[in-house]
Amino acid sequence: MARTLTNAISEGKVASAYLLTGPRGVGKTSTARLLARCLNCDRGPTVDPCGECASCREILARGESLDVQEMDAASNRKIENARELIETVRYAPQRDHFRIAIIDEVHMLTTEAFNALLKTLEEPPPLSRFILASTELHKIPATIVSRCQRFTFRALSVAEISKHLEKVAKEEGIRVEPAALDTLAAAAEGSLRDALSLLDQAATLSGGNVDQGTCVEILALVDREL
Repeated sequence: MARTLTNAISEGKVASAYLLTGPRGVGKTSTARLLARCLNCDRGPTVDPCGECASCREILARGESLDVQEMDAASNRKIENARELIETVRYAPQRDHFRIAIIDEVHMLTTEAFNALLKTLEEPPPLSRFILASTELHKIPATIVSRCQRFTFRALSVAEISKHLEKVAKEEGIRVEPAALDTLAAAAEGSLRDALSLLDQAATLSGGNVDQGTCVEILALVDREL
């Protein structure tokens, strides 16, 4: 997926709409924001956004900027919300290269909202880009899916999560036993976000010195020796 998006940006062949699907906590919304930074960075479109220009800073800080609108469809699912977002995207960018709409949990939209979105996806304005994210692909109409480039995220393995938790713990100054990392990684069931939440909880409970006993207590597990 990263290779495909990198090539698309480098060659100037970015699609008008992307659909990112997969389980919770594996990076769909983060990827959407990163793609928005790549497209709207002052140096862009670029695969290496600077992180320092106004657009990059605004997207990093709150997920949106002057020309990037992010909508949570779980709490903004009605046709009025969809129309408001679509109307915004119709206009030319005020400052950046593209008008970008990020719709999280897009499967929560009503049928009427999907119909309004479909019309825009069929005939997208030239400088608009849509990035849709969802944990439940089967709830999205086939007509919407067919007009997007789809990328499917997978759940992370225990080893991948454990390695990342180790890196985070080191940067945050948290001492963690290797066995504790594996326990937290396994409990997250493929979700990196859940794993980070568990690590934070364990670090708070233990005062920054996480051991296997702390993890067993948090997860309400039965002691292996018992």
